[in-house]
Amino acid sequence: MAILKMETDAGLAVRAARAGSAVVRGMYGTSPERFDKGAGDFATAADLDAERAILDTLRDARPDDAVTGEESGHTGTADAKRRWLVDPLCGTLNYAVGNMLVAVNVALRVGTETVAAAVADPFADEVFWTDGSGAHGRLDGVDRDLVPSSGSRLVDVNLDPPFPNAPSFRAVRLLADPDFVAGFRPRVVSTTLAVAWVAAGRRAAYVTDGDLRDSVHFTAGIALCEAAGCVVTDLYGRPPYTGAAGLIAAADRETHTALLDMIRRQTPAADR
Repeated sequence: MAILKMETDAGLAVRAARAGSAVVRGMYGTSPERFDKGAGDFATAADLDAERAILDTLRDARPDDAVTGEESGHTGTADAKRRWLVDPLCGTLNYAVGNMLVAVNVALRVGTETVAAAVADPFADEVFWTDGSGAHGRLDGVDRDLVPSSGSRLVDVNLDPPFPNAPSFRAVRLLADPDFVAGFRPRVVSTTLAVAWVAAGRRAAYVTDGDLRDSVHFTAGIALCEAAGCVVTDLYGRPPYTGAAGLIAAADRETHTALLDMIRRQTPAADR
């Protein structure tokens, strides 16, 4: 008698991310229709179709799980123990103008823990994934362990609003800090693919402002970094997800400490 082996949550996350990636890649260069979301934000037909492909994959395999999609919002019960967080196309503006720097993010949160996540690069056909313990990269069907490294000295800084910690912290001021210029080289790719690159050793660190709780954009990348052994905190050295205090994901303690010190110098003495 055959025994069917159930697909793991991590395996499902990878498969769902790849399903979204196939749509994103297939629609590239077609000038997909834009849908205004207000405040200068928009979605494209590729965002919507990729999210539909991801959700179909998840619902077929885990029909009882709740899902939060960037475009479709919440489905399932509000207090669901298991919830998937889906960002079908992170870097929509990049994509819309023909820039291939985008990511597809899928993460599963069980209670307060992220137990599986995948970040896919549609154009490199590469997937970074974690089962909540190890962190891996899959390319050409081969998995390898992700190993963080600060050797590149490249630090990606998110300059997009909102800025809930202003005026105490403004990302743009970090780029002008003399110590930052002396020790690092800034990069701004405007997609959370760069968070996965920290876990993979392609960035020394990633810095952003914002409230990242229940974030469809950042949850998968943060899970990768934590599983790979990166140092991950908010902008003030506290655990992530504790409020509207952004993120520092660094390849090692030395890099994290240096960035944390620079950020602290932005905070007025009276508020320290």
